[in-house]
Amino acid sequence: MLKKDVELRGSAVAGQAGPLFLTADVIESTAPNVVEASGQVEARQAGGNFFADWLRYDVTLNLVEARGDVRLEQPALVVQGDSLRLKLDDYSGELIQPVYFLPAQRGRGHAERIDFIGEDRFSLQEATYTTCPVDNDDWFLKVADLDIDRTRNVGTARHATLQFLGRPILYTPWMDFSLNNERKSGVLAPTVGITERSGVDITVPYYLNLAPNYDATLFPRLLTKRGLLLGVESRFMLDNARGVNSLEVLPNDSVAEDTRWSAALNNEYSLNANTRAGMTVVRVSDNDYFRDLSNRIAITSLTNLDAEAWVFTQHENWDAELRVQSFQTLQDSTAEPITPPYERLPFARLGIKQSLPSGLQFKMETQATRFVAPNDTDLADGTRVMAYPTLNLPLVSSFGFLVPQVGWSSTYYALDESAPKQSITRNLPILSVDSGLTFDRPFQFASADYLQTLEPRAYYVYAPYRDQDDIPVFDTAQMEFSYAQMFTENQFVGYDRINDANQLTLALTSRFIESSSGLERLQFTLGQRYYFSSQQVTLPGVPARTSNSSDLLAAVSGQITHDWRFAANWQYDTQASSTYRQNLGISYHPRDGHALNFGYRFIDQSTDQIDLSAQWPLTQRMYGMFRYNYSFEDNKLIEGLAGLEYNGGCWALRGVIQRLATKEDQSTDAFFLQLELNGMGRLGANPLEVLKHSVPGYRTTNEFLQTP
Repeated sequence: MLKKDVELRGSAVAGQAGPLFLTADVIESTAPNVVEASGQVEARQAGGNFFADWLRYDVTLNLVEARGDVRLEQPALVVQGDSLRLKLDDYSGELIQPVYFLPAQRGRGHAERIDFIGEDRFSLQEATYTTCPVDNDDWFLKVADLDIDRTRNVGTARHATLQFLGRPILYTPWMDFSLNNERKSGVLAPTVGITERSGVDITVPYYLNLAPNYDATLFPRLLTKRGLLLGVESRFMLDNARGVNSLEVLPNDSVAEDTRWSAALNNEYSLNANTRAGMTVVRVSDNDYFRDLSNRIAITSLTNLDAEAWVFTQHENWDAELRVQSFQTLQDSTAEPITPPYERLPFARLGIKQSLPSGLQFKMETQATRFVAPNDTDLADGTRVMAYPTLNLPLVSSFGFLVPQVGWSSTYYALDESAPKQSITRNLPILSVDSGLTFDRPFQFASADYLQTLEPRAYYVYAPYRDQDDIPVFDTAQMEFSYAQMFTENQFVGYDRINDANQLTLALTSRFIESSSGLERLQFTLGQRYYFSSQQVTLPGVPARTSNSSDLLAAVSGQITHDWRFAANWQYDTQASSTYRQNLGISYHPRDGHALNFGYRFIDQSTDQIDLSAQWPLTQRMYGMFRYNYSFEDNKLIEGLAGLEYNGGCWALRGVIQRLATKEDQSTDAFFLQLELNGMGRLGANPLEVLKHSVPGYRTTNEFLQTP
């Protein structure tokens, strides 16, 4: 008995040279080498199934003709129509009034006729295409001619109209697209948005798939208030190099009445197995370029734009780098001017580490930097050379650790003639001891088993005073006081100041760990630093510390339940008996599409902000998103966002309105409207970057909603 090959595997192995298997209610030979079948006809050959009410097979011509509920099944195509004529030798023929389904793309449609040009190519006339389920035509592409070439995995449509909810919204005389989401040259989906500062914003990108390892995208962008911006981005990935480079030019901005541009280069090269080199350059034509023209929230607040080139090599016991670096500082005309950073022309560094007998560890950090003052300042240029060798002995066990360390910091400055001194030397020893213990105990709470830890830690640092008032400040700043900063030797970032220290940091951490899952349900931390001598080393204009202890730091965080997580940090000024800094964050994420976030941030005399954001269902298929970030200190909105997203099953529509503070007394409004057609792409202004940045936990509805 002949077994049906419903998965199309058996005869597919034989290919077109394989036999034709035929079953029907009636099979008869009406002429030499001609077979006719009627009544529940089924024929199978070369991995394809034929079904029809009537079928005629000419063995000599290897020709199949079929009528009445004709159905052709292949792994990549299922099509049904009124009548079929198909030559099995070259798989050429036609099917009238076809209804088709593409399993891989989950796409379907109908046409006046389908012409088979080969086993992997066919053409449809007056066809439609959609990924919506049967009996749902919310959106479909209507084309005069649609050619599907699976040998190149390319589809080509001529005179295509996109219909959405019964109305045409897009027309193109010609388009082609990839059948397997591989890269392909062509016009990408346009984006349309509205911003207060630039008006209607329309971008029509054109993608160039130049080679498998490099490509480019051209993106002409029409800003109705400003003009036509022309941009290009290129990417490459070679065996030993990769990079992304872009350039934008807006000739004669109608508002600014000037030509505006931006350039960004980011390239990295592998010179050998141990050595890499690279360059990063970002430059713009003017201070307000990003505020006026950028449609990316993350870069509207950039201040210092970097330009650097570097070489880095890493080996088993040493690593080194050479770097040159300069900056473009973007000034805010409504705020106090910012002093640009020093340029480093160049910066050289060598780091050495070596294990010695008896568990000793030797490390040495050396640097040599030529600092060039920014233009239009009276700051002095200079060269700084420093070396900091250290020797430590890590003593580690299962219940704790003890790490004593001794080091010698040596720094030399050669300054230009505008400095009070042209040569300065600073040398001082630094001693530190870091230690900690870990205790744990099991306990039960609410019928669940937990493990509680108790982790005391003590860190002592001694560094004698050295007069550093004549040393210029090239790249050094006060490190923000935090739990991590309490366990560092130097309270300054950079080597232009090394604090005098005779201090002890004490901290205590306790964790509550769920035994069954290993999840840390709760963590408490408390810490404070105690000073045994008065502070003498400071930055210019910064008063010395007068207390004998630091602020008290406390932190508590945890995954209280599967849905709730919170974190709180508190910095308490024990001298003034007041809170200096406070952060609070609470999030509730019960499931996809359900996210509530609350944040509060306070810094004495500078920051007092509340931050609320959410994504939440309003109906079964409509979700709302919002963010409200308000500064009570400045009495202004930092960022406001409101949006709606509706999922129609085979499409999603999302609209977002955003207001963002871009200057001290200035904000900009933007409107995003995007239509996502499943399996086709996205049309309109893309708000996804904005939503993911502004609403922690946001997910598109297509990621979790099922097609109805």
